Amino acid sequence: MLLLFFILDLLIGSVPISLSQSISTLFHPATADPQIAAILFQFRIPKAITAVMAGAALSVAGLQMQTVFRNPIAGPDILGISSGASLGVALFVLSTGWIFKGALLFSIAGSWGIVLAAWLGAGCMMLLIVLIASKLRDLMTVLILGILISSAILSIVSVLQYFSSESSLKSFIVWTMGSLGSTTRDQLWVLVPSVLAGLAVAMLSAKFLDAFLLGENYAKSMGMNLRLAYLLVFASTSILAGSITAFCGPIGFVGIIVPHLARKFFRSPLHGRLISSTMLLGAVVMLIGDLISQLPGYETTLPINSVTALLGIPIVIWIIFQNKKIGAL
Repeated sequence: MLLLFFILDLLIGSVPISLSQSISTLFHPATADPQIAAILFQFRIPKAITAVMAGAALSVAGLQMQTVFRNPIAGPDILGISSGASLGVALFVLSTGWIFKGALLFSIAGSWGIVLAAWLGAGCMMLLIVLIASKLRDLMTVLILGILISSAILSIVSVLQYFSSESSLKSFIVWTMGSLGSTTRDQLWVLVPSVLAGLAVAMLSAKFLDAFLLGENYAKSMGMNLRLAYLLVFASTSILAGSITAFCGPIGFVGIIVPHLARKFFRSPLHGRLISSTMLLGAVVMLIGDLISQLPGYETTLPINSVTALLGIPIVIWIIFQNKKIGAL
């Protein structure tokens, strides 16, 4: 499915490209149509790779949050982790736009600066949520407070936008709408290693996540190092959610719905298997969302946030009805 939808994402768009044209361009670029080559290499291949990275990263981040907080609708966007990353990006983009007149944002250094700012913002939000959860054992209250803090952060971002320069404001507003097609080939050299590193850390934490399913007391009785477990999980989530938010903007619902779909399809509680299946399924879901946003035959592209919301809201409603008491999975 992943291979099929990846190929479809390369072929379908405002300018239809046949499979034969695509194969010829990929393997014989010197003799290919320059227009087709430009569309594939400059736009569609980076966009498809970004969709795969975004789907895998957000889905695994959501899976980890649902396991640690034992809440079926926990996710990087619901708990405010994406909002924390947005605040980090806002501070970086708006400040560098004022100091460097935006030139730094288009360099590799600027790309690393954006992603590091997003990691810091997401990490600070993660730390705040953990502190709240340690004081309040009611998981539903933690969830509500996460939503409130997320709203407060978005208000701070709005204030920053109000006092920013016109050029910085324009680039930031476009970023907040969510887009898979705005990631350049140079930025992929930052995005892909960051996501792969976050996914690798998530795989290392699989055994810890299995223990978290039975609660902290069970994990302690098994001799698990809770501090190390939390460090790995939160570092992975901050890297994954922060990296995608930095380059694609805040994308909602993917981190909530895909882990549930993976559990439904594969019926395995073991996170070694769940993480890999969630990565693949998340990539497929994001590619499908990108195909829907393309509006074949038209030059316009819908914001990816709108598409994921339309796909995700019915599934979230179904999850709530399946879990009438939002608590342990």
